[in-house]
Amino acid sequence: MPINITMPALSPTMEEGNLSKWLVKEGDKVSPGDVIAEIETDKATMEVEAVDEGTVAKLVVPAGTEGVKVNALIAILAGEGEDAGAAAKGGGDAAPAKADAKQDKASISPPVGEMSTKSTEGGAVPPTSQSVAPPSGLPAISPTRGEISQSSGERTFASPLARRIAKDAGVDVSAVSGTGPHGRVVKADVEAAIAGGGAKAAPAAKAAPAGAPAPAAPAPAPKAMSDEQVLKLFAEGSYELVPHDNMRKTIARRLVEAKTTIPHFYLTLDCELDALLALRTQINAAAPMKKTDKGEVPVYKLSVNDMVIKAMAMALMAVPDANASWTESAMAKHKHADVGVAVSIPGGLITPIIRHADEKTLSTISNEMKDLASRARSRKLKPEEYQGGTTAVSNLGMFGIKDFAAVINPPHATILAVGAGEQRPVVKNGEIKIANVMSVTLSTDHRAVDGALGAELLVAFKRMIENPMGMLV
Repeated sequence: MPINITMPALSPTMEEGNLSKWLVKEGDKVSPGDVIAEIETDKATMEVEAVDEGTVAKLVVPAGTEGVKVNALIAILAGEGEDAGAAAKGGGDAAPAKADAKQDKASISPPVGEMSTKSTEGGAVPPTSQSVAPPSGLPAISPTRGEISQSSGERTFASPLARRIAKDAGVDVSAVSGTGPHGRVVKADVEAAIAGGGAKAAPAAKAAPAGAPAPAAPAPAPKAMSDEQVLKLFAEGSYELVPHDNMRKTIARRLVEAKTTIPHFYLTLDCELDALLALRTQINAAAPMKKTDKGEVPVYKLSVNDMVIKAMAMALMAVPDANASWTESAMAKHKHADVGVAVSIPGGLITPIIRHADEKTLSTISNEMKDLASRARSRKLKPEEYQGGTTAVSNLGMFGIKDFAAVINPPHATILAVGAGEQRPVVKNGEIKIANVMSVTLSTDHRAVDGALGAELLVAFKRMIENPMGMLV
């Protein structure tokens, strides 16, 4: 019996990915554990292994294809003793409606790095683009289940599950922004609209008393400009369109989610760095040497950012109530400080995480951070290396930025924005002195961390930075 290979979910939030490269060709024999493809998610490029034995009968999705949905059919294997040609013809016969329904079902994803090899119902067959002729007087509805907006007359495309959830919750599907293919509304979009308390369907209007003037229609909610409207503002030929990749789409979606659903507030402090810089120089000078192909190099070399990570982790442990994440039913109080660090990569950014940073030495944090940053830039991080965490640090000091406010990265309740260390005049004992000073701004989720608690956390961080010997004990 043919074995369908479908696009695996390589992370809990993955909805689609790019099939970067096939490492096998039709006719090749594969065994469990063989690496057969490279899949590019929004954050990393990952090797995918086969979980069944067989012969590659057909590569359904060619290498380089973008936006392949999770659970979509990408290849067919012929089982032992089965004719590859017959398997290629017999696989992938899933009905469009069933495949469409699978997109919104909460299913158990295969382990990271493994291919889903379920039966033929896992294969997604694209729906036909031919419209269905409606009865006379009704608007045409395409097989992609479009709904007509009563206000604008525009068709809204939504999956059956999304429409059912919206109907049960009293949400107007036509007012929900879709993140699925071609703007289609999926389950996650409706749930986000419900959580945000928006897009409620208008209640049925009551009959007005005889002779009473009709109530004025409410003003329509402002909508974002369409692509066409934006481009009309620019002179023709004065720009180049660069399509968004998965990473940029994910960054945009999560930033909108963070800024519109998390009540941010900001706290700023100045920290003196002279003691920290002196200690850093001493520690680096005492680093043992090791032999490499490039000669002898120090076992570690601390940066200011490494010490900021440690200080933030210890501050969270000193103020445990701030080491939390908000959920609608309870506050998640974390037992360790897992610090994410924003790393700029081509086309966006990623936040690898130093796990249990409160328990690690500065040298361990330094070497771990260098490894994570290097693999982040080559998109070789594993999902568990950049998902989760309890807080984050974003440092733009190397660009000379004095201070800025960062956007919280859910599920964190805090993020620390670090500016450049620079010489500034400070007043000490009534006299003006010159000191190296760094401005830091803490962005806080007010649902989880109140103003006084956020201030307590930032003061604890400042105390660690200005008394860095405390990070060594």
